[in-house]
Amino acid sequence: MSHPHHHEPHRSQHSGWLRAAVLGANDGLISTGSLVLGMATAQASSETILLTGIAGLAAGALSMAAGEYVSVSSQADAEQADARIESRALREHPELELQELTQIYIERGLTPGLARQVAEQLTAHDDLGAHLRDEVGISELQRARPVQAALASAASFTLGALPPVLLAWLWRGEGLSVAVVTSTTVLLAVLGYLAERAAGGGGLKGAWRVLLWGSLAQAATALIGWAFGVSAV
Repeated sequence: MSHPHHHEPHRSQHSGWLRAAVLGANDGLISTGSLVLGMATAQASSETILLTGIAGLAAGALSMAAGEYVSVSSQADAEQADARIESRALREHPELELQELTQIYIERGLTPGLARQVAEQLTAHDDLGAHLRDEVGISELQRARPVQAALASAASFTLGALPPVLLAWLWRGEGLSVAVVTSTTVLLAVLGYLAERAAGGGGLKGAWRVLLWGSLAQAATALIGWAFGVSAV
């Protein structure tokens, strides 16, 4: 009698791209929204406010992509260096590496005989993969992927930055500052809630956490715009 394969979804498998996407969206919304708000409270012209928002979106998206690519590439380089070290050790000292793998399984609770058997079978199947996973802690699901992380950061930053830029483009007349603050605050709460829910949490703590820092950023840029605005020159 055959049994269907049972698989539970785990949140940590998606931690890499989820972290990059959440960081990018929050950064895009907070930084671009704060830029637009600062220029609006400075009483700049509509064209200047819009240009500032677009420039902030472009610069931020490219900066996020470059930073994420460099950071994750460094992680990938370290993983590749570890893979080379293990590969060389397996070629030069296969028996010592087998003993090392056996000891790892013994420390995890297997009897010495069973640990040796498991180590031998995994070595025969994929010796390098077994050592990277169980000795170094590098698994295929959590391998560093620089291009994926960079694209996720740039795309999410752009999505986060679009609402304040669209407001700067479409809004005419008084009240742009209030509109930016209101929309940014609501979207930050939604993003924080969804991010924590996606990570397996309740959502409310994530919403309040993002709201706190987003509100501080908006308050700071609004104050700067008010103090050093066009009317103060």
